[in-house]
Amino acid sequence: MSPKPVFAELYETHYRRVFGLCRQLLGSAVRAEDATAEVFMRAYKAFDRYDPAQPFAGWIFAIASRHCIDLVRRRKNEAILLGDEVDEKLAAEADDSDALDVLETAERARAVNAAIAALPERYRLPLVLAYYRDASYEEIAAELGTTRTHVGVLICRAKQALRRALAADIEETTP
Repeated sequence: MSPKPVFAELYETHYRRVFGLCRQLLGSAVRAEDATAEVFMRAYKAFDRYDPAQPFAGWIFAIASRHCIDLVRRRKNEAILLGDEVDEKLAAEADDSDALDVLETAERARAVNAAIAALPERYRLPLVLAYYRDASYEEIAAELGTTRTHVGVLICRAKQALRRALAADIEETTP
């Protein structure tokens, strides 16, 4: 069997989860669409190096998380170089993705997604890698260039920030 039909089936099976991972890492549905397309294009080009004895999901999620982390780092560097211009652009993109969230998800899921997206990147990245990609602390540490212990601290702080944000959201919506 040629690799094209096999890859097409894998694409259909894994697209939504890869998109979800990219969306959580990047904080925007618009950027996640582009990132997901790039991830699958990279996977297709490297498909001859994929080991079928290993789960495809782990392989594609590793590609996706590395790509998204690179995008976040690039965006951070642009923000340092360009300052307020990038902040305004990111705010406009976040507004667009928020409108999509209202249409796509239930109210509670929207609140959780918004709280995750509002987390500082240093907290959001390890949290999303741990819970959406099921990466181990060692894998996250390797991808982020830090220690396992620091990953644990970052995830703990991310959870605390999420609890505070969600509690504040509940208080605002309670009559």
